Amino acid sequence: MRWLKFTASGKTSWGIIEGDQVIAVEGDPFSEWRRTSRTHPLDEVKIELPLIPRTFYCVGLNYLKHLKEAADKAGTVPAVPDRPEIGYRAQNALIAHDEDVVIPAIATEKIHYEGELVVVIGKKVKHLTEANAMACVFGYTIGNDVSERSWQKADRSLWRSKNADTFKPMGPWIETDADLARMETIVRVNGRETNRFRTNDMIFGVVPFLVELTKYFTLWPGDVIWMGTDGASPDIKHDDVVEIEISGVGTLRNRFVREGR
Repeated sequence: MRWLKFTASGKTSWGIIEGDQVIAVEGDPFSEWRRTSRTHPLDEVKIELPLIPRTFYCVGLNYLKHLKEAADKAGTVPAVPDRPEIGYRAQNALIAHDEDVVIPAIATEKIHYEGELVVVIGKKVKHLTEANAMACVFGYTIGNDVSERSWQKADRSLWRSKNADTFKPMGPWIETDADLARMETIVRVNGRETNRFRTNDMIFGVVPFLVELTKYFTLWPGDVIWMGTDGASPDIKHDDVVEIEISGVGTLRNRFVREGR
């Protein structure tokens, strides 16, 4: 099932996508809901953020190629993690499919994307095991982890390099039936493919992260976990359009614009 948050005729609601139509839903997918008789063509609605997470988790270096490229740029030896580790991102940075990423006027040219699988949690859980971890996964969406790399190097934390307004596009919807083992991530800039990798070729997959996280934290319906990326990004410029496609999930598209242009 494909869940969409959308606005049509001035009203924002949840919906289910069937073919090229959106069926409006009363309620939400994490509790009680029912279909209504209201339908809209998908290409005529405004696609909103699929959700605003209670907690926004984000995995760092979780693919070997990305890890090696980061180490090469730093002139260091790649240090492969020996356990799953997680960080956080800020809700203020979230924007929806087809909304603009605004590059701050004071930013350098080192603006990069990262195409990421986003795991959406469907129920309250703690102390998961490898055997039951996937039962809490409601579905998947797509994230673009935008970074200002010069700020990332200069600061002791990622407060502005990762979390500036609009730096976290997410969407366009939540797919509940996608097969993790079959997923491929494809990134295009202005229609030209710049990166392609098997989505599930992670150092630590979804299950190890769910198990590790829930040793310490309670996961809640609507929490999200961004799972990291592979490969490297070119410098993104004003008016570039980045599309991130994950097979079985969809395509997230956003234009980059420099503030004041």
